[in-house]
Amino acid sequence: MNQLANAFSDVEARNVTHVAALDIGSNSFHLVVARINAGSLQILYKVKQRVRMADGLDKDGYLDQPAIDRGIAALEQFADSLRGFKPDSVRIVATHTLRKAHNARDFIRAARRVLPYPVEIISGVEEARMIYQGVAHTTEDNGQRLVVDIGGGSTEFIIGKGFKPVLMRSLQMGCVSFTQRYFKNGELKSKAFNRAIMAAKQELEMIDRRYRQLGWDVCIGTSGTIKTIISLAQEINPDLKNGTLSRNELRKLVDACVKAEQLDKLNFKELGDDRKPIFAAGLAILLAIFESLDIQLMEFSMAALREGVIYEMEDRLEHQDIRERTAESLAVRYDVDTEQAKRVLNTTMVLYHQVAEDWDIKHEELQSLLGWSALLHEVGLQINSRGVQRHSGYILQNADLPGFNQEQQDLLATLVRFHRKKIKTSDFPEFSQYRNEQVQRLICILQLGVVLNIKRLDDFLPQIKAKAKQDKLLLEFANDWLQNAPLVVADLELQAEYLQGCGIRLVVR
Repeated sequence: MNQLANAFSDVEARNVTHVAALDIGSNSFHLVVARINAGSLQILYKVKQRVRMADGLDKDGYLDQPAIDRGIAALEQFADSLRGFKPDSVRIVATHTLRKAHNARDFIRAARRVLPYPVEIISGVEEARMIYQGVAHTTEDNGQRLVVDIGGGSTEFIIGKGFKPVLMRSLQMGCVSFTQRYFKNGELKSKAFNRAIMAAKQELEMIDRRYRQLGWDVCIGTSGTIKTIISLAQEINPDLKNGTLSRNELRKLVDACVKAEQLDKLNFKELGDDRKPIFAAGLAILLAIFESLDIQLMEFSMAALREGVIYEMEDRLEHQDIRERTAESLAVRYDVDTEQAKRVLNTTMVLYHQVAEDWDIKHEELQSLLGWSALLHEVGLQINSRGVQRHSGYILQNADLPGFNQEQQDLLATLVRFHRKKIKTSDFPEFSQYRNEQVQRLICILQLGVVLNIKRLDDFLPQIKAKAKQDKLLLEFANDWLQNAPLVVADLELQAEYLQGCGIRLVVR
């Protein structure tokens, strides 16, 4: 016993970081918990709750209360697993159903009462990018890949090589939404399959030609729907290579469904009761994908969105943020004056660090978004210098921004939209992660960073001291510098008028 008590006493403990990713999907919620140890990411455990949130999304785009209640109940089940995790070590991402729900914020507010972490609604393209990262980090690199993920409300398609996605799309078809449209009563008629397959092919018309032209060396399917179908394919064709699927098996599965006529008469050993209600819709979608994209063989990967989120968290914790690459890409695409962008960034950060604590904006996420807004505030110049703030805001609101969730993109676009001229708080989007007061203060700092660098000169500004107290901001310029800068004084007086629009009083001396 003494030997056991002293075991490992000479082994040095490593610095281990625990991280968790929660995927709020249209059909299921998935939690993955992992640890980062010596640069290696190790999955500790996974938990899944079947929720079928998409069932509660009505034709007008509102999520009904039973669906919200089911979702919150699932989150309560996950709460114990996440207790004690640091704020920056947990990411909760929501996909198609909350993207579409007009009352998504009702769910998010309820979720915040259960879990002390923000729920990020991500775009379809961002979901596709993260799915690819999950697959790329967990499968052998066999050349160019096509990755397909069939979800409850949408289906994602990605072509990539190595860790780099090349082409990403998200289409509005999923096994829950197609079940409601074509297999609602559990009937498995040939006519219903034909209609569902045709509808999926019509969606695929938007991408099929481009994807076939680009091509791939291996096709990989993810998600529970594809996993189930591959298991059933193995039942009907034992000679099929394990974990793979061909078009022939899909057609045989459709024939078996039509022959059974009813869902409850399907007699597959690998078809569980939880997956059975949405099986026919997923089968129809997958067959349409095989035929439209001319797929010969599909392999299965266990990794998907949540694993992609986990691996991206590892990159961020190691300070290799995908958002930096996104900002750099935009700067190149829109020919941003990078020297001016850096001037504005430097001034903005000088002011931010002096007032962040007093203004309750001292948060790494807010600092990063303020910094990116400073670097990207002139992306709209390529459209027109007049109203550049509107053009810049429009670009950042509507561009695909890998690494940014929907609220982060909304905040980035809002900061840039009001980096000059009057501030209209009535035009702010509704935020759940950020308070309007914080948004106004970030805009104030960005506006000052822009106006103080209007001459676009290096080494122009003196040392600036900034003090903030409630809604008052005091700026002091060293060495009586303002006495010899009448134009700057005039600009700051005008700036003070603009800031009054959001209740901030600027005092300069």
